[in-house]
Amino acid sequence: MDTMTTGPPLILGIGARTPLGFDRAASAAAVRCGISAIAEHPSMIDRFGMPMKVTRDAALDVALAGPERLAALTLAAAAEALAPLAGVPSLPPITIALSLGEQRPGQGPQTGAAVADAIRSRLDASLDPNRILHWMGGHAGGIMAMEAAGRLIASGRAGLVLAGGVDSYLAADTLEWLDETEQLHSDDNIYGFCPGEAAGFVLMAAPETARRLGLSPLLQVAGIGSGIETNLIRTEDIVLGDGLAEAFRGARAGLDPDRPVDQILCDMNGERYRGNEYGFAVLKSAGLFRDAADFIAPADCWGDVGAASGPLCVALVAEAVARGYSKGPLSLIWASSAAGQRAAAILRQPEDRR
Repeated sequence: MDTMTTGPPLILGIGARTPLGFDRAASAAAVRCGISAIAEHPSMIDRFGMPMKVTRDAALDVALAGPERLAALTLAAAAEALAPLAGVPSLPPITIALSLGEQRPGQGPQTGAAVADAIRSRLDASLDPNRILHWMGGHAGGIMAMEAAGRLIASGRAGLVLAGGVDSYLAADTLEWLDETEQLHSDDNIYGFCPGEAAGFVLMAAPETARRLGLSPLLQVAGIGSGIETNLIRTEDIVLGDGLAEAFRGARAGLDPDRPVDQILCDMNGERYRGNEYGFAVLKSAGLFRDAADFIAPADCWGDVGAASGPLCVALVAEAVARGYSKGPLSLIWASSAAGQRAAAILRQPEDRR
């Protein structure tokens, strides 16, 4: 393991499993084309007597539930993110930093440990089963996992980190709770969201580790920031974007203050709170955006995917870079958790792709 590192961490692999596709290329192509996976749930009915609108992984049995469902999503996305390591000799131990959705009906505080146990027995031999970090971070959790990975790499405590998030709202108790609390989107509740499920992972390493292993980066993590919002969604408080603006400042620290980001990807899902929050955070982030109104909200296509949102946005950035339709070298991703966590990251495309 490297004892010290230089330079921002690199992203060497990315994996995605979404209702739009079983890998990042298929998922990104569907988002770019504006294809939506939103459809009627086969059995769940909302309080208006209509089938609930959700997005589902087409390959998973609707009866598969709980940690086993989350583990199935996790393992598929993790395998794709780890693919660049195939055939590479003398790998350092690989740490996993995994965020799940927040605690809610249908998902208790023991869920993270249960998912970790479920995937631990199925890990590839190159992964250290004793190095799985997990928590319930909600929407911002996937980016927070990347932030934790960056700290582990910078300190020399990990050579390679598989960071990401997995989430599924499709438990019956969860869907009923969303409906009862008026969070579920329908023709009668247009400001709700369409619950989905997905997993997204990024494989991160220091530049010298990538060189030693002979691997080329897909992206560079130019900066990551996090913050806490105290005026929460579904309360009487008025959100002013303080926590998200704090995350933006953290992601921007150390970068050229006169260089705006070229594209924005986020977890906005149709809830008015999130749009208001972003608007205020933009006002507090002068010079950060080339065009703050020009953003991509993939929840319109793959539904609300909770803790997987951030890493899946990384996948969209990487595909845009690889296929030549990126709007520029700097991309900002951000996400907001219901409990108050806010996270943002600025990604830079490698020099050989500019």
